[in-house]
Amino acid sequence: MALIGNLRHRPVRRLVQLYLGLTLYGVSMALMVRSDLGLDPWDVFHQGLSELTNLSFGTVTIAVGALVLLLWIPLRQRPGLGTVSNVVVIGLVVDATLTLLPTGGPLGARIALLITGIVANGAATGLYLGARLGPGPRDGLMTGFVARRPGRSVRLVRTVIEVTVLALGWLLGGTVGLGTVAYALAIGPLAQLFIPLFAVPDGPAPASGAAGPGTAAPPAPAG
Repeated sequence: MALIGNLRHRPVRRLVQLYLGLTLYGVSMALMVRSDLGLDPWDVFHQGLSELTNLSFGTVTIAVGALVLLLWIPLRQRPGLGTVSNVVVIGLVVDATLTLLPTGGPLGARIALLITGIVANGAATGLYLGARLGPGPRDGLMTGFVARRPGRSVRLVRTVIEVTVLALGWLLGGTVGLGTVAYALAIGPLAQLFIPLFAVPDGPAPASGAAGPGTAAPPAPAG
């Protein structure tokens, strides 16, 4: 699979924005984990696998991301620099942040961690998708499936995938709670706010008038 997205247009801004977004995404995940009030569906799954395997949360996140990326092959999806970086950077950052954040604490502090984590997750999504260097592996799984089966809606496919991983994660011992519901309600509006805010404008169109690789608008987040 060839990488999508090129760096001929505004490379410094796009690289800085990509890695700032991925770093913030990992931090936001750690904040939600430490709130102990519930996680988004994929992180419920990551946490459940972490409990089952005794591997760190970040290690499981990297492993799952890599396995999901392999599913892109039959879907004929092409990864970008942002896709590959997503798999590695977020897992490393979430583990590093978890080592710095204490566990437990009063309910008010944990609610603050949850709210901060959800808002930071929305901003991080806008930053890394807005860099236009490829979606995360979980985003591409959703959009790739829809592209291969045009009759299916993105909303339906996303719902089926996320309900499935949420149920599996809960059965494995992942934390489902107020934070899970709050994330589900808030992440759509937050993404709608932050993605246009951070989207890097398209570069000059090629002479043929066709859109260049990696210039399409970023997809909505799949969590």
